[in-house]
This record gives sequence, C-alpha cells and structure tokens, in this order.
Amino acid sequence: MATKPLPASGAWRMGDPAGHRRFFTLPADRKLAIDVGVVMEGVTTAYETWGSLNSDASNAILLCHAWTGDSHVAGRAGEGHPTPGWWEGAVGPGLAIDTNQFFVVCANVLGGCQGSTGPASPHPVDGKPYGSRFPVITIRDMVRTQARLADHLGVRKWRAVVGGSMGGMQVLEWAVTFPERVGAIMPIATCAQASAQQIAWGSIGRRGITNDPRAWCPATTR
Repeated sequence: MATKPLPASGAWRMGDPAGHRRFFTLPADRKLAIDVGVVMEGVTTAYETWGSLNSDASNAILLCHAWTGDSHVAGRAGEGHPTPGWWEGAVGPGLAIDTNQFFVVCANVLGGCQGSTGPASPHPVDGKPYGSRFPVITIRDMVRTQARLADHLGVRKWRAVVGGSMGGMQVLEWAVTFPERVGAIMPIATCAQASAQQIAWGSIGRRGITNDPRAWCPATTR
C-alpha cells in the first residue's frame, strides 16, 4: 500500500512508486498538436501491459479506461497502486480477455494524472504544476496519444479496442480516426457525445476542485 498520503488531487507524482506502470515520452522532435490549437512537448503516457505480443503483432488489445480510471486494469493493490485493478474479473489468464492469448495494453489518458501528462505534471516553462494552465483535452487528443504509444509498441493494428463510459468514447473515436488500425471495437455503456447532464456534472466537479482550499490547481489562467 501507499507509504505516504496522496496529494489532495490524488495524482501520481514523479518519485512515487511506479508499480507496474511503464512510461513512454514523445521525443523532443515529435510534439503533440491538440484540438484547441496548442502544441505540447514532452508528453508522457503511463501504461501497463499483460501477456505477450506475438511475432506479427496481431494479438494486441487496447483497453480504454473510464473518467476516474487509470492504467491499472488487473493486479493487486500495492506500492504504486492503492487499489486492485478495475477489471480484474475480466482480464487475466483464462478470463474473458485472456492474457494467455492476447497482448493487453491500457494507457492512462492524456490529462489523467496517474503517470501521464496532466494538470499535476510540471509545466515545461517554470517546472510548477500545470494546474489550471493545462489545456482542454478532447477524446480525440487522448486517442492520438494512444496511437503514438501503439507505434512505440510496434502495434500497427489492434485486434480490438475495448472500453466503457469515457473509455467507450475513446473506442468510438478509434473507429472514426484510425479505422485502418482497428480490427474490432467493443464500446460499453457509452455515447457518441456528452449529454447536458454529463456536462453539468463535470462543471460541478471542476467547481469542487477550484473551491478546495487544499487544491494544487493554481489560480492561473491558460
């Protein structure tokens, strides 16, 4: 279990136990252009894998996590992972997503703050957390980042992309943006766009953060 209290944000921070996370950082000459018109550099993606990639890289499955999820799909709680994997009953040897057969990948989304670049990450200009300076991220931005990770792992085409809720939105985006790189999709309990109610709940969550006196988010405009 964690040996020190988590920050108010719950973010994973550099120097914390990595657990089973691996990290992929875009090279300096490969910046990431996102939908709001910002170009980001030094973007890091935290990810975990299960199983083995076969010789022709045809057995890879990408799992996309929900809003409050992270890369820890399967595995016990322990150093670096305060809770067990969020889909332990479905991912593993002999289970529905059989890691004896498939190479399974799950990446913490861009902006996710569980090892991937997000508001808790140091800003490249001053080294302080991005906080409220972090740009608005879209589902398509998340998927573009995952595509860069796929390139790094040598996966040209996913056998399937699977996810629920916000993860399901990523699944649908994969089919739209990179149809040639997806063999099958499994969107679960999701939608093509956020409803007014979902947007309202998101607004309440953001207000809770900005009103929290312990919040790490500096009162700085983008």
